[in-house]
Amino acid sequence: MTAARPTRVLLVDDSAIVRKLLGDALRTEPDIEVVGGASDPYVARDMIVRHQPDLITLDIEMPRMDGLSFLKRLMAHHPIPAIVISSLTQTGSAASVEALRLGAIDVIAKPGGPQSVGQVTERLKQRIRAFRASPRVRLAATVPRQTPAEDRTGPTLVRQGKDAKGLIAIGASTGGTQAIEALLTRLPADLPPIVIVQHMPAGFTKAFADRLNTVCPMRVKEAENGDPVERGSVLVAPGDHHMVIERQGIRLSARLTQGPQVHHQRPAVDVLFASVARLMGVPTVAALLTGMGADGADGMVALRQSGAITIAEDESSCVVFGMPKEAIARGGAVHVTSLLAMPQLMLGAFGQLAHSRAS
Repeated sequence: MTAARPTRVLLVDDSAIVRKLLGDALRTEPDIEVVGGASDPYVARDMIVRHQPDLITLDIEMPRMDGLSFLKRLMAHHPIPAIVISSLTQTGSAASVEALRLGAIDVIAKPGGPQSVGQVTERLKQRIRAFRASPRVRLAATVPRQTPAEDRTGPTLVRQGKDAKGLIAIGASTGGTQAIEALLTRLPADLPPIVIVQHMPAGFTKAFADRLNTVCPMRVKEAENGDPVERGSVLVAPGDHHMVIERQGIRLSARLTQGPQVHHQRPAVDVLFASVARLMGVPTVAALLTGMGADGADGMVALRQSGAITIAEDESSCVVFGMPKEAIARGGAVHVTSLLAMPQLMLGAFGQLAHSRAS
């Protein structure tokens, strides 16, 4: 039996030290082949043509051309999976979120920040292997360009939003930054509270939440311990913290923990979903969006068993049909639908929940 070909990786970073650290770590792995290192996008362009790598790592701040400009051109003319390795600064975090919006499949904090070199290289190995294990990674844009607000949120959705009572829980990973933005911008402002886990490192989730707050009709913020879960607001779990939803009297609040990673992730979708499933008497609609791996699948099963309406994104609109596929296979999805059909389905589900409670 022929052994599987190693995943071919090109390292793109202007720092020779970073290229060496990453290269030395990856070269110890028999299933990963480092085909070279490029000090700037122009060198990278030539090496991509010459070596045809399966995946590249990409720095943001580089000479001659910045990583965002390079990524935009790459996705337009020679799409290739890219993992961004960026400095953990306010500017670097915002740029990294933009890189994810442009099509990067993941973002990792560069060595020298809070994460040790070993943690960074281990995360990189995990993401390379997760990419290899994924049946398909769609690099072309899958979400239609946004239309004006009045076209995104029609009167029917606004009316349904005002009538809806309960909680919305969302989980996503690879491709999720685009998907979550597309979903939230198509929902009305007056909605039950929304809680989100998007796989993303510490430091980057705040930039992601801040961006959502500028483009979405509801209030969006990175969750802090004890934050109230309130109507018309969205809480995004911070990187390196699990988020659970608890009842405090008649109110709901978010609690942050640093328990063990689940599916190599913290925050993990399963942790959020399991906590929501334990809430009694709270009508819940949950959505599991694009992502590699199986995080969220067990949580979807628990939510469905608790009486929640669960929705999995279908393959046609997923960047990676991994997490939703697992949830569907385990019987956790009540509905399977495309991303753009999800707003109507989510709000209609609250009417279904209200009817079932009344009968």
